[in-house]
Amino acid sequence: MSDTAAPTNVPRGVRPNLPKRPEMDEDAWTRIQREQEEMKEREYVRFMILKLDPAWRRLPGPEREKQKDELESLVGEQGRTMMIYAYSLIATRGDSDFVLWQASRSLEQLHGFAATLNNTAMGGWLSHSHSYFAMTKRSIYVNRYEEDYIKKYGGDEKLERARIAINPQGSKYLFVYPMAKTRKWYELPHEDRQRMMDEHIRVGHEWPDVKLNTTYSYGLDDQEFVVAFESDHPGRFLDLLMALRVTEASAYTLFDTPAFTGLAQPMRTVLDGLG
Repeated sequence: MSDTAAPTNVPRGVRPNLPKRPEMDEDAWTRIQREQEEMKEREYVRFMILKLDPAWRRLPGPEREKQKDELESLVGEQGRTMMIYAYSLIATRGDSDFVLWQASRSLEQLHGFAATLNNTAMGGWLSHSHSYFAMTKRSIYVNRYEEDYIKKYGGDEKLERARIAINPQGSKYLFVYPMAKTRKWYELPHEDRQRMMDEHIRVGHEWPDVKLNTTYSYGLDDQEFVVAFESDHPGRFLDLLMALRVTEASAYTLFDTPAFTGLAQPMRTVLDGLG
């Protein structure tokens, strides 16, 4: 089934002898079509976090190399039509070995990649230790510091324009974690949440070399957000997170773990690090 809506305003139903949904009036249908068109610009995002069965390392060397060739070729081929970046976790996690950060406007494309990976020889030795699925979306909070940020650090385009597409800056390290806010957060008036987010944004702008990529999971996955930071210096990210912990908005965080620190590497280098 496609993840896009039907192109015409035709009532649908699949069970015989049961009534179909009523046809929408033209004003409603026109508005919905406009919103559907805007949705086409947004991307589906997945963090596929994989663990290799240690028994794989006992396979003969030539067989391991053949399997790595196949998986490397798959990622290279798929990477020509969708975003796929690889990060090694072998030095930072005990339950996971690497991350494949993916983004596409087509959910079917993400599904096809996962299905093809499962059918590779090496796929039989890999398990999903964690998986996070989300979509891009413009923030509902106003960035009151955007103009000052651009004046201070540069940038030709408004920062919010990039929120509907993943645009990594290609840093050496990726820091990923799922996050959800408490119900109390959503009970607050929007003005109060905006005020707290003003502080949150202001603090974040003090670390311009740490790039934030926030995606949204409401109803799509167990978390509400997947937060991915990029930086060439882990210490800068650590200091930023410590500063954000003491902001008022942080008190409304329900969870923000597990956390993953990945080292950006070519796919073959990631695989060679596995054995």
